[in-house]
Amino acid sequence: MTYIWISRTLRKSSHYIFYNGCRRRNFSSKQFDSNIIVKPIEKVLIANRGEIACRVMKTARKLGIQTVAVYSDVDKNAMHVKMADEAYHIGPAPSQQSYLRGDVILDVAKRSGSQAVHPGYGFLSENLEFAEKCKTEGVIFIGPPSSAIRDMGIKSTSKSIMSAAGVTIIQGYHGEDQGLDKLQNEADKIGYPLMIKAIRGGGGKGMRIAENREDFLTALDSAKRESMKAFGDDNVLLEQYVSDPRHVEVQVFADMHGNAVHLFERDCSVQRRHQKIIEEAPAPGLSAETREAIGSAAVRAAKAVGYVGAGTVEFILDRKNHSFYFMEMNTRLQVEHPITEMITGVDLVEWQLKVASGEQLPVMQSDITMSGHAFESRIYAEDPRGGFLPGAGPLIHMSTPEPSSDVRIETGVQQGDDVSVHYDPMIAKLVTWGKDRGEALSKMRSKLADYQIVGLETNVNFLLELCRHEAFQKGDVHTAFIKDHEKSLFPEESLKDKDLVQAALAVVLNDNLEAASKMKDFGIHIPPVGWRPNHQLARDLKFKFNEKDVTAKISYERQPGTFTVQTPNGQVYNVSGKIRKIGNSLVLESTINDSTGRCNVVITEDNLCIFDKNGKVTFDKEKPKYVAKLGKDGGSPLDAGSAKSPMPGVLDRMLVKVGDKVKKGDSLFVIIAMKMEYVVKAAKDGVVAEVAKYNIGDSVAKNTELVKFEEEASAAAPSS
Repeated sequence: MTYIWISRTLRKSSHYIFYNGCRRRNFSSKQFDSNIIVKPIEKVLIANRGEIACRVMKTARKLGIQTVAVYSDVDKNAMHVKMADEAYHIGPAPSQQSYLRGDVILDVAKRSGSQAVHPGYGFLSENLEFAEKCKTEGVIFIGPPSSAIRDMGIKSTSKSIMSAAGVTIIQGYHGEDQGLDKLQNEADKIGYPLMIKAIRGGGGKGMRIAENREDFLTALDSAKRESMKAFGDDNVLLEQYVSDPRHVEVQVFADMHGNAVHLFERDCSVQRRHQKIIEEAPAPGLSAETREAIGSAAVRAAKAVGYVGAGTVEFILDRKNHSFYFMEMNTRLQVEHPITEMITGVDLVEWQLKVASGEQLPVMQSDITMSGHAFESRIYAEDPRGGFLPGAGPLIHMSTPEPSSDVRIETGVQQGDDVSVHYDPMIAKLVTWGKDRGEALSKMRSKLADYQIVGLETNVNFLLELCRHEAFQKGDVHTAFIKDHEKSLFPEESLKDKDLVQAALAVVLNDNLEAASKMKDFGIHIPPVGWRPNHQLARDLKFKFNEKDVTAKISYERQPGTFTVQTPNGQVYNVSGKIRKIGNSLVLESTINDSTGRCNVVITEDNLCIFDKNGKVTFDKEKPKYVAKLGKDGGSPLDAGSAKSPMPGVLDRMLVKVGDKVKKGDSLFVIIAMKMEYVVKAAKDGVVAEVAKYNIGDSVAKNTELVKFEEEASAAAPSS
């Protein structure tokens, strides 16, 4: 009999247990396959890193299961390594030489005495060969049978299986003939715009849209290259491109005894670069009939491949009539699984561990109920205004909301860590729950404003704009949401006087605070509010906002702690305030013309950041003249006629050489960053004068000049 502990209460009957107030079935011998031996897992190796490794460890610890971490060179001091009971080094930073080395990871599993391997998501989670090798070596693979990974991992095969199981599929070409002429002919038959997809994997890798026939071969080549790098297979399928659909997926779970259930659906429609950015459960606006139909279709899909464990069946949903079509099945736990857990009260990782050991599912479909609504925001190191290009660098300051029963934070990094160019740029997942969609979204807006990150660009401000958007609040979501609402989601970043005044006040009060602290070290006590450093009665504080110079003129008044501040537009404000230090941030309380306010301020060597309910405002500090004369990265000034890396990454290919004549739009070089491929192209015609001396595979910083053009040639700009 399976027992589930919750709130120190456990009740049982002959057929049911009670979990979180809901009846859960205790399957009788008729549903139990006596040939399956339950093998409790006592130690598990997590073949992953970051937030998913930390997530799995939390549940394993709750169940009394020991955990083993693996780490690359750059992850030696990572959070998941510190959380584990044991940790083993597996290789250099590139994932191909570490986290994708199934042979090395299996060797660690055997050396550490781990009975099971949890692959998380990404890396080896859907690797057929690794799953089969685990079985051969007698190590439990916490995932579906290798046959399900094979059938669902090859999208063309999965379409055929789904069609036979009565699950509606979308029109396309899923054949084995991958000749260019064949693919071109099939594309012409399907029509444009057309979706090109890698037959393996997921996460937007190896996916391109060909808007017309002229774009097809270029898009095909790019999709094949990226697919080969990500999955070791460059075969693709072609599908009719459904304009502005919704992306709705269903969480399914099955055990070894033939039992399968769904745990309702999630809407993941709002995406950039074909990757999800915010998810919610349940999907807004679905009728009870549609919810039942799509859930039942997902269960049929799982049963059709003999599925075991956690999986997700993804559908394209017509946003107008809610008809739906099978898209693919992810044979693993999903990044967005916490929102399903929030609305169902289920720990999916606990189910994974128990089902993998041979136990039955503790529920029937009729026992699973849905409560409230949940959102998940993915917080990335990226530049939304720069095309959502990923970034990398140190987390100089990171402050998060307080977790609670309805606020959940999933992360694998902490303040002081680096976001590495070698891995996914996700910093954290912020999850909120509410009694209804409106309440959950209101909490999301509030908690996003509490997320404070300094050191690299993030998408937090963009997520705030998204959550405040009228159409999003109404639930009118679809995959082209960001494109359709680009203007309103990216309003002009104009400098507000209030922000500049707060920045000036923060600098002065912080200087006073530090000066008073230094004097105190000498035994001299001076109240920090009234302290005037060097007896200055007025100061010009120079900043840069969006690359433009701005100056605030601040004058000390007779009353200690009071000032006047003049902004560039000539407005003068009467200002007072006080500041206190908490950790490496400052809390500023200010009064500006009788309007009081409070914000957090972080001052670093290079900039000053203000955080309030509207998000983050960044001011770059004035640099000494000798520094300003240097290039952006401290080197020599950069000529206009050059092409630079648009982000930190790895040089994958150099496509030109000295003397080459290039036309506008010609590809110059390829950068791999955060598991994605970016092709940098020429903005105008020109002649290559110089190619930087970097080897293929070398890491390059953002704005590194890689191609230089002859002096009379025009500049080139990145385009991905």
